[in-house]
Amino acid sequence: MIEVENLVKDYGAFRAVNGVSFSVPKGQVLGFLGPNGAGKSTTMKMLTTFLEPTSGRATIGGKDVVTDNIEVRKMIGYLPESAPSYGEMTVCEFLQFIAEVRGMALGDIAAALEKMKSVCFLEAVWHKPIENLSKGYRQRVGFAQALIHDPPVLVLDEPTDGLDPNQKHEVRQLIRKMGKDKTIILSTHILEEVDAICERVIIIADGKIVADATPEELKKQGPLDQVFRRITLGDKKGGAQ
Repeated sequence: MIEVENLVKDYGAFRAVNGVSFSVPKGQVLGFLGPNGAGKSTTMKMLTTFLEPTSGRATIGGKDVVTDNIEVRKMIGYLPESAPSYGEMTVCEFLQFIAEVRGMALGDIAAALEKMKSVCFLEAVWHKPIENLSKGYRQRVGFAQALIHDPPVLVLDEPTDGLDPNQKHEVRQLIRKMGKDKTIILSTHILEEVDAICERVIIIADGKIVADATPEELKKQGPLDQVFRRITLGDKKGGAQ
């Protein structure tokens, strides 16, 4: 479903993403990890057509992210780290607007709204302006806008950010359930989330993939936080001491 071949992104003389290649089949939840500045968000923005690669190629469902970007956007639900919205709109109004922009049939929108209300736990704030919501509820609205058109591919950047432990558990259960039928890339800093949700993990550092394994394979090397630090720091830790 997702194919990435030698993807590169330069900002002037700085190479943010350096020859990244991987594929993700339907029905897999991929954890995409790395320290701040590693190239995670840049890679996800290229996959979701918000940034154009300097070189390399990426396809979603066989459609090129550069030459077929409109078709790619139809297939993707994207939750960025700080999901934008229109604060003056109520939750219901905003999600209806997103459904209309997505080109959903009028007969399908009402059912989709009801589904998002329950799936994303939005009943209590359904008619409240988004600008009056807590961070956790805003995150849930962002999750709902990514899901509302039932896309085959989800790209989620920190999907449980701002949620309390019970809400995190519910969202993780939802992602795991959706992962049976969809292709999901999940970026998170919460390593327990990777262990709970992801079938496979890619770790990126300095713009390059430094690990591609299952959580179980990584845990054989030690606790996930220690493995992550060792893989992403490499020789830097010793050089800094």
